[in-house]
Amino acid sequence: MRLGEKCLAGKVLQFVAAISCSLSGISDGMHYAWTAPVIPILRKSNSTIQIADADVLWLENMYMIGGFVGIPLTILTIDRFGRKRTILLGVVQGMISWFLIAFASSIEYLYVARVLSGIAGDVGFVAVPMYVGEISDKRIRGFLGSGVYLMMLVGIVVIYSLAPFVPIPLSSAFGCMFLVVEMIIIPCMPESPHYYILKEDREAARQSLIRLGYNNVEEELDEITEEVNMQQSNKHIADLVLRKNSRKALIIMTVLNIAQHFAGYSVMVMNLHSILGDTDTASNNIAIVYSILMLASALLASALVDKIGRKILLIVSSVMTGFSVLMLAIYFTLQSSGFKVEVSEWVPVASVMLFAISFKLGLGIVPIVSTGELFPIDVKAQGMTAADGVYMLSSTLSIYVYQEVKDNYGIHIPFFIFAGCCFLTAIFTIVFVPETKGKTLHEIQLILSGKPLPNECKDLELHTNDVKPNNKVPHNPFSLIYLDCI
Repeated sequence: MRLGEKCLAGKVLQFVAAISCSLSGISDGMHYAWTAPVIPILRKSNSTIQIADADVLWLENMYMIGGFVGIPLTILTIDRFGRKRTILLGVVQGMISWFLIAFASSIEYLYVARVLSGIAGDVGFVAVPMYVGEISDKRIRGFLGSGVYLMMLVGIVVIYSLAPFVPIPLSSAFGCMFLVVEMIIIPCMPESPHYYILKEDREAARQSLIRLGYNNVEEELDEITEEVNMQQSNKHIADLVLRKNSRKALIIMTVLNIAQHFAGYSVMVMNLHSILGDTDTASNNIAIVYSILMLASALLASALVDKIGRKILLIVSSVMTGFSVLMLAIYFTLQSSGFKVEVSEWVPVASVMLFAISFKLGLGIVPIVSTGELFPIDVKAQGMTAADGVYMLSSTLSIYVYQEVKDNYGIHIPFFIFAGCCFLTAIFTIVFVPETKGKTLHEIQLILSGKPLPNECKDLELHTNDVKPNNKVPHNPFSLIYLDCI
């Protein structure tokens, strides 16, 4: 049996569970991009709901407000009621949101729907990566963990392609359809074995591992138990900052979440038409192609993340994204300086297309995968929700910086800033971000704590056993590492 077949053997339920719980990502992606194609419909004179300019701003911001509201809800439910129940709670909220949008008779219904969709998105993007990271075999964890983000990109493509051409109730029903399928499948899936160990139900954890297709069940169970017991000695939220491994995980995820938006992601998505305003190409068509390229690149990244690793993807993506944004900055600099750039109108189009490909190759996918891997289990809920809060704050801040700097100093300046942030992210990744490809969750915590892995300890033990008695082993600096292992 080939290596790929061995990885897949017995892991069918892992794939089914990961894909089914990631279906909410399609709904979340549709909600996230909903305002772009729907607001022009609401502005029409024959719209049943008339909106003003102030309503447009609130419709866009209510989604983010809902995301902030969802942070404490996620913290309270994910460890108390389990990963599955938390995911299902988000599904119900998403369904209610689509129902309100479909039958809204006033703007107030849309406000409530946007808040609920933001809460559902926050719950889903914390609970789903955590659940998938805890049920997945380490050899396919990166691929499965990227599923929810891929589904969100599918949702963006769907809403851009569907909403301008069909009535709002029909597009809402289409978004709700994915949640109905998830609602049917998820209750049949096993709960995370890590959650059962947290609740001191070892037998339930064993049955979960058996259903998930693990071969060495007792070995996996002992490893999960050891991990949980080791991290349960201190349960204070301060441990997120005080302990070396959780503090390093928090720093890494904070920087990567900030880097996503200060690479220009939110600015590109929300201002694509104005950025390309001086070109003759139809912006609607560019937006559709842009979203498809993002999805294709993310699919490629999800296939590569467990083969060539998270770190190399982050580095390559950061550098390529930096160059794509730098091209835009130089183009707008020449344009603002009075140079004739009509013959080079293809540059901004090419730049944003390169951005779509390069960003989703690493920066747009690896942080999602890493979120479910890096935080210790006892502070994982707090860590992931903190990272999610940083994600939303940095998104808002990057848009503010873009608008303020553009209005006061010119459109080229913020793109120079974004390019610089991309290159700094590449340096940060090289120096601080560990490679987690092929590592168990326990091994990842050892790496973050600065301790050698068990295999390294065995190698050092063999090395010290081969040393002759006359040699002064204590003077060997590696002996200090070995002592740390034992």
